[in-house]
Amino acid sequence: MTSQPSSPKRALTRDAVLDAAAAMVKKDGPRALTMRKLAAELGTAVTSIYWHVGNRESLLEALVERTVADLGEIRAQGRTPAARIVSVTRALRRQLRGHPHLVAMVHERGLTERMFQPATQALVHEVHAAGLRGTRAADVVRSLLFQVVGFVLVERNRERAPVQYPGDEGLWDEATAEHDPALAKGLTGPPDPERLFLLSVRAMVDGLLGPAPR
Repeated sequence: MTSQPSSPKRALTRDAVLDAAAAMVKKDGPRALTMRKLAAELGTAVTSIYWHVGNRESLLEALVERTVADLGEIRAQGRTPAARIVSVTRALRRQLRGHPHLVAMVHERGLTERMFQPATQALVHEVHAAGLRGTRAADVVRSLLFQVVGFVLVERNRERAPVQYPGDEGLWDEATAEHDPALAKGLTGPPDPERLFLLSVRAMVDGLLGPAPR
């Protein structure tokens, strides 16, 4: 019996190299990415990797550029200015949560502002649509960006070091909760990040779009 001819090996491309490198970084972080491991993952020689993307530093730079581009344009959704602004913050949080190691690489290379540009541009447009201008509009945009980034950092910290956040059952009782059992129960249970994020951002947006403070 004659053996069937094997299928031709798929040609290696720059995009394929970047796809594999991005997957490795997303799984284990930038430090785990080596040219030798990447070549093994792709079933090719290290020299082929160098030919397509250059050295490791060039590869990391290409990943950063691609990450910034992949984050893409953020489109607001909703019928009211407040709802549309909240939708932008939610989209930015999803992006940051979905690419933690790649986002860290972007930050390390000083391209954070560029990475945030699509979300910032969307917020500027919606804040203008809400009737705000000038310094007050800038303060609103930056306050919301700080809220999103700070929230994501807290989430990531809890995930990376859960031992630092043990159960709070022993910390809250009727006395420490000032005789508010519902509050004690709420503080004892695990937090719902999505609900807390929406609660805090909606409150911020309502306050920031209201009358200017004295």
